[in-house]
Amino acid sequence: MDEIQELIRKYGLYEDQEHVIIPFRSDDGSMKRCFLLKRRFLRIMFSEDHFHDYPLAEIIEATVLYPNMHLRESILLVHREPEDQDAEDIINIRGEGEKENTD
Repeated sequence: MDEIQELIRKYGLYEDQEHVIIPFRSDDGSMKRCFLLKRRFLRIMFSEDHFHDYPLAEIIEATVLYPNMHLRESILLVHREPEDQDAEDIINIRGEGEKENTD
């Protein structure tokens, strides 16, 4: 949990007894907060039969770096390697969906 304390100091986050609290500005400019349970690992569901458990430190990094994205997308970006196509596919799908909605 020392790594978590370091991230809290590094990013200026807050915490209570059960949560790490990440303040962020939403797309519309309002201030919001994300509450992450202080657990060793958190499970991210990609689909009904596809999930992974990620360490809390990685979840914090993904949330701080990409606060307005779905966590399942932002965690892939944090883990992305140049040859990793899964994260690139997620970005492309998200971009195409947003483009369709604005037309």
